[in-house]
Amino acid sequence: MSDKPYPIDLDSIRGAFPPGIEAPPLLLDFAGWLNGRPWGSVGCFSLQGQFSDQAPIFDGSSLRDRFALFMRLPDGSAVGGWYGAGLDRDDPPMVGLGSEGDYQLLAPTLDGLLAKLTAQQFDKAWHDLLPDDEVECQTDELAQWLAGRPPGERMAPEEQSSELPDFRGFVEKWSREREDYWANHRMMAELGWRLAAHLPKGKKAWDKTRFEVAIVGKQYQARILKQGPQPFEEAASIGSLLRELREEMRRAQPELGLWYAMSFGLYADGRVMPNFDYDARPAIDGEPALLSEARADLTRAPRPERWVPKWLG
Repeated sequence: MSDKPYPIDLDSIRGAFPPGIEAPPLLLDFAGWLNGRPWGSVGCFSLQGQFSDQAPIFDGSSLRDRFALFMRLPDGSAVGGWYGAGLDRDDPPMVGLGSEGDYQLLAPTLDGLLAKLTAQQFDKAWHDLLPDDEVECQTDELAQWLAGRPPGERMAPEEQSSELPDFRGFVEKWSREREDYWANHRMMAELGWRLAAHLPKGKKAWDKTRFEVAIVGKQYQARILKQGPQPFEEAASIGSLLRELREEMRRAQPELGLWYAMSFGLYADGRVMPNFDYDARPAIDGEPALLSEARADLTRAPRPERWVPKWLG
């Protein structure tokens, strides 16, 4: 049994909301109520914001303005608001992005989610939202606190259930479409062709050769991951192609700016499936990427303030 308190990071929570949308007072007040209480007393989670880039959803960086993920579970799952098309931007539904592929609309509102925490109404897939058996339960105290909130904030968890959108359907459709998009992308096809010498030896569908790339201003590095990152012969020749991809993606979604790192898997059938990192400061030749080069990228491709990484401040 641990006496550790709930990890709470209000700055990251505020920053996780889409630009133009502020973290609701109810969430910030809940963080204040939770502060100092034993971890597990109303559920096993931390209150920490994160972008959809790091959440368990394919090509999540493109969905950054559709989510406000403020709760992390021990298995890597994420919980937060979903700002999908046609949904209430003042009080969005609360969804779970499960690390094992469980995508579920958990409650119609934030108040509904907190009410479900008090009632311990989560199924097996979301057992981490239930209190820890080894910690003194405080869901009754949470229920009393919620009952004292202004009436306009309170809503029974089952309200509007007939009107709830199909979140699982949205995620499954998104994943299919993005996998098709990258499988048929001209530059991914060319990348696969140029790196054909590195096709994985195995023939199973999940066999892949992994690569990682960093581009920050004029700096560039590409490595193949074989017993750690290693140089490879074609790295220099694919640099211009990767820069072209970076610019194309900036034009398609300018508010994201320019990514600094990319990893991708080369599969046995030649498909290339990428993942992009817009936030971490990559290492190039064993040293952190130059701030002057990263700032030049930011000047050329500005982002909303809350999407600018702290290391660039």
